[in-house]
Amino acid sequence: MATTHVNAAASGTFALGGDLQIHRLGFGAMRITGEGIWGEPKDPEKAKQVLRRALELGINFVDTADSYGPEVSERLIAEALYPYPSGLIIATKGGLTRSGPNRWAPVGRPEYLRQCVEMSLRRLKIECIDLWQLHRIDPKVPVEESLGAIKELQKQGKIRHIGLSESFPLILSARRRRLRSSVCRTSTISPNASTNRLSSIASRTTLDSSLGSRSPQAHSPAPEAR
Repeated sequence: MATTHVNAAASGTFALGGDLQIHRLGFGAMRITGEGIWGEPKDPEKAKQVLRRALELGINFVDTADSYGPEVSERLIAEALYPYPSGLIIATKGGLTRSGPNRWAPVGRPEYLRQCVEMSLRRLKIECIDLWQLHRIDPKVPVEESLGAIKELQKQGKIRHIGLSESFPLILSARRRRLRSSVCRTSTISPNASTNRLSSIASRTTLDSSLGSRSPQAHSPAPEAR
């Protein structure tokens, strides 16, 4: 029987933020955690083997979040793949808190999001996050306040590109105007950036063109949390 060789490069490429070339087929690291996206996986070594195998198959974009576990997915990525090979792009998210399996709550307070970024940098063992996404918009916090704090971290070189994981058109259309009037200098929100599971890029949104220039440095029991 002939062996079929699979390589993510066959899916084509996508220019993330206009400057980072990634394959359209990426790896979403939500499911390397425990049941309900909570706690450790049953077999952490197998989870790490999956991550390494993804790279062997040509994956060069890994998408995770601090709430997966929580913290477990980011930590396993670093344990399995660090030091990272050249060309690997890692995206993560912040802004959802966890109180148990399949339980998620948005928190968009600026001080909390700053902490999310700092802790993700530490767990992933990196100095700059290629793509940081606001996981969900907190209805209790003006979105311009949430993303304004993230923009400051981008200016400090801790984030390269900023995105939204929540990209439902009605939500974005209502909130773009607020973003533009408060923290944005241009008017375009460009199509995206991120994948969930091993799937093609489709639904998320990067906000760099709306928030300004990039950093100077160069599923499912819980579908709402993807």
